[in-house]
Amino acid sequence: MSNPDSAQLDRLRDAAQQAAQNAYAPYSRFYVGAALLFDDGQIVTGCNVENMSYGLTSCAERNALFRAISEHGPGRKIVAIAVTNRNGAASPPCGACRQVMSEFVTPGAVITFPGDHGPETLPFAEILPFSFHFEGPATK
Repeated sequence: MSNPDSAQLDRLRDAAQQAAQNAYAPYSRFYVGAALLFDDGQIVTGCNVENMSYGLTSCAERNALFRAISEHGPGRKIVAIAVTNRNGAASPPCGACRQVMSEFVTPGAVITFPGDHGPETLPFAEILPFSFHFEGPATK
């Protein structure tokens, strides 16, 4: 699958917005949804799930990725990511989500998220230019 066009990114943002409706955020009241478009055309979504022990909170982006892997295995690659929230606030992915997703993105993957002046769409490599890489043997 090639890079998504603007209509595909709009559909991905809509899927992320729908996922945000299911967010569990009673502490921050910051409701986030994420949608991942994979190289086989499938979209997988996730939302944030908070916990009163705030360090145990799980972000929407990682929940979407972990759901995709648990349902379909680790062999597919992400070509586009959409993150949104119900609060209308700027919200790029956190550093932990960027690092985790970096293992599963194609070289040309793009990410779209709410910025300070509207939607931002960037190459994924620009939001995590120095990701941690392991050059050892792959495991299954």
